[in-house]
Amino acid sequence: MKVSWNEETDFAPVIPRAGNRAARFLLPSLQDVIFMALFVAVIGLGPRLLNVDGDLGRHLTIGGYILDSASIPTTDLFSHTMDGAPLTPHEWLAQVSYAMAYRLAGLDGVVILCALLIAGTFTLVYRQCLERSGQILLSLGFTLLAAAAASLHWLARPHLFTILIVVLWVEVLERIRIGRTRRWWLLPVIMLAWANLHGAFLAGFAIWVVYLSGELLERGVRGLLGEAGRQSRLLLAGGLAALVTSLVNPAGWRLWETSLDFLRSGYLVGHTAEYMAPDFHLKSTWPFLGMIILSLLSFGSSRKRLSATLLLLVVSWMAMALISTRNIPIYAVLAAPVLALAFSQVSEETGKVGNFSRLQARLALVEQALSGHLWPVIVVFLIAISLINGVSLDLTRRGNRFDPQVFPVAAVDWLENQPDLGPVFNYFPWGGYLLYRTWPEQRVFIDGQTDFYGEQLTRQYEQVITLRPGWETVLQSYGVQWVIMPPGGSLVDALETNPQWRVVYEDGTAVILAYED
Repeated sequence: MKVSWNEETDFAPVIPRAGNRAARFLLPSLQDVIFMALFVAVIGLGPRLLNVDGDLGRHLTIGGYILDSASIPTTDLFSHTMDGAPLTPHEWLAQVSYAMAYRLAGLDGVVILCALLIAGTFTLVYRQCLERSGQILLSLGFTLLAAAAASLHWLARPHLFTILIVVLWVEVLERIRIGRTRRWWLLPVIMLAWANLHGAFLAGFAIWVVYLSGELLERGVRGLLGEAGRQSRLLLAGGLAALVTSLVNPAGWRLWETSLDFLRSGYLVGHTAEYMAPDFHLKSTWPFLGMIILSLLSFGSSRKRLSATLLLLVVSWMAMALISTRNIPIYAVLAAPVLALAFSQVSEETGKVGNFSRLQARLALVEQALSGHLWPVIVVFLIAISLINGVSLDLTRRGNRFDPQVFPVAAVDWLENQPDLGPVFNYFPWGGYLLYRTWPEQRVFIDGQTDFYGEQLTRQYEQVITLRPGWETVLQSYGVQWVIMPPGGSLVDALETNPQWRVVYEDGTAVILAYED
């Protein structure tokens, strides 16, 4: 039996059905196993999701405010430095999602939501790999490789929604391109959600442009205008409609302005770690490097030409991922199905299929027979119940909490028993945590939302912590009355020797200094 897939005429492998209803209902398919394995893996990494990045506290605070007030803030309510300034809520729907999960089950709920997003994303990637290649083991391998490459950005942030939506977005684009669907209206529907979930909705339009460019290379201008270009015109209609629905958000056209202004600021982009180029000395980037090598090998080995669209899609996002680490997860989920297709073509051309092909056929029979989804539901339910009842399922067995060695947990415990100290100058990575613990009584100097605070305030923050000339004037201009920073820094050393400043709290993670006039 041959398991095959034709890119131009069919979008799914030809796999026969087998098995009885009991087996289909009781036994998990490979797709179910992939979902459960990834879900459990993310649960085990729960503390990492919460503590590698400092923005979760801000997301929970803003999401909680939206739930309590039934309104979306469009002016700043969270800092004393930008109080009342126009605020573009480009992540409000994701923030509400995280806040709802938090209110249901605390930080365990946040981890469960992240696990569902990640497991769901790469289960869909596996399905796309299988639909393209028709080879189960090949699809499994590229799915796991893509998950490993993307794992460097497995953090409790709205970006997880973007990775999932990229998979859904390209699924619709690809089905339109090969003529499997005419539902171009799905694109504006997806964009309506995406533009309110995360500012990286711009990636959707970049992918759309790649598809149109690929079609232009394949068909030429005449081909696009003729009957053969019907799919291209559907792509164009869907993208233009999505452009309109992207404006349906609390900030309207300012959503685009905010996102583009940040990308145009070389200073802000250069001072944001996730926008920097990947460092291949770090082991976390090696799966990405592996995908690059496999891309070059597969494209160079196959005599059967891939479509210009798919080649352009992989190459363009490979380039973007090499420029910015932030783009690696998007590249991974886009490239995995194309690589699965390319390697399946190489294996067919070389004739090295034999026993491997027969094994694939048997696995296909089993996979199709076991299509029930009972076990993933059971696993998610049992893990959620266990976490809610205080069972630590993470690899460190410390539970899902903010690490007191990363965030000023004990320092804020002390602050809660003190009178209002006035305006603060805070360590940048702790801004979100301070909002989570002390807002609305205390507003921050700055937090991780640099697209809002802008280049001027970010430069002033850098001026203070590096003690560049005029740093004291910056503190005075904002009326700063207390400072919270990690011990041992230049600013802490300078203030400790200043008779107008006094250390009022200190531990191994944080130092609090108060101004005494």
